[in-house]
Amino acid sequence: MKIVIAGGSGFVGQALTKLLAEEGHELIILSRDASKRVHNISYVQWLQTGAAPEKAIQSADVFINLAGISINAGRWNREHQQQIYDSRMAATEELLRIIATLETKPSVLINASAIGIYPASDDTVYTEDSIDFATDFLAKTVADWEKKAAQAQNDSVRTAFMRFGVILGKDAGALPPMILPYKLFAGGTVGTGQQWISWVHIQDVARAISFVIQNENVQGPVNVTAPFPKRMAYFGKTIGTVLHRPHWLPVPSLMMKIALGKKSALVLEGQHVVPQKLLDNGFEFQYPTLEVALKNLL
Repeated sequence: MKIVIAGGSGFVGQALTKLLAEEGHELIILSRDASKRVHNISYVQWLQTGAAPEKAIQSADVFINLAGISINAGRWNREHQQQIYDSRMAATEELLRIIATLETKPSVLINASAIGIYPASDDTVYTEDSIDFATDFLAKTVADWEKKAAQAQNDSVRTAFMRFGVILGKDAGALPPMILPYKLFAGGTVGTGQQWISWVHIQDVARAISFVIQNENVQGPVNVTAPFPKRMAYFGKTIGTVLHRPHWLPVPSLMMKIALGKKSALVLEGQHVVPQKLLDNGFEFQYPTLEVALKNLL
């Protein structure tokens, strides 16, 4: 298939590009850099004055939108929050414009999203059928992002919103800062320890996207989390066990709030999210349990 990826240079984008290239697909990476080609991967300029990526695309089977400023970068002041929001809206709007110009429309648009759309809770279990949404900055960003991407349906394009959980990778994502205290023999429970971490291995994220591309009956919200979320206290103890380091020094909530500001909600609050749609459609996780995932990564 011919697949267009926006945000291909990011954490998820790199893993996905590698997987799809290995599967033999022709890839077009939308980038701010000048055009180039490496094997079956082409880099086409977009979001720059005078750029017309639709001329290079002409037709494509799949569009994947991972573009946007990382929520993990920088402090969540009002200016940075606006940049996070605007970068997602602008990139999605441009993809919709490109799709509208194409004579042959893609069969599917895969759009990134996040489980942050669900309210933090210690006891509620969320599936794709859940309609209880949070009202904070992240939830509003996710909801508006999905609503914008859904406009592709006006061109009869199947649309899926991949609601990513806490993505674990060896050199990027949530895991490196989480394991650092343990490497320094200072690891311990963050906050109350009762908050849920709906985690997922980066390879299963890429595999889930490939799975949705190939399964025409999958659309709408798709929770991309491992099937067995864990509470923070258990998560930390498991890191300590895998690394053979002690789990003993607690990190109070107040300390995290002082250090991270509003962004502290990412680690002090959580949701118990289940990937029901993936499971119901036969997706098999390569790393279904936390122990297996951490042993692979660490």
